[in-house]
Amino acid sequence: METTMTFTPIASTLGGVLIGLSASAMLVLNGKVAGISGIFGGALRPRAGDAFWRVLFLIGLLAGGGVVALVHPQAMSPSPRPMFVVALAGVLVGVGTYLGNGCTSGHGVCGISRLSKRSIVATMTFMATGAITVFVARVLFGGWS
Repeated sequence: METTMTFTPIASTLGGVLIGLSASAMLVLNGKVAGISGIFGGALRPRAGDAFWRVLFLIGLLAGGGVVALVHPQAMSPSPRPMFVVALAGVLVGVGTYLGNGCTSGHGVCGISRLSKRSIVATMTFMATGAITVFVARVLFGGWS
């Protein structure tokens, strides 16, 4: 299955700036790290008075996808992979997030910007594992990326 990639430096840079500003604002204004897995996990096992902002944050993430689907529907397309592969990938990401005590948003965006050694090592591990996974998937399944 062949996929094409489009080079979008302006949109990508603007997206990165927005992510950085949002993560910085959350840290400065609320004293909280914008790590999606931690926010999601905290919403599943909330402490007293801590669930409301987490649920709103997650609703905002989903609403953002909804806005894109309305404004630019051609940007939203179903996965070219079978659903069982998508589900397995989600489970494996969840396991990795649990084992790594965080995800790329927490470690990669927030941790590296604070020069956390643990986050730098975790992000390097995420990236290396991702590269190896793509390589193996392409070799085993003929062109999957």
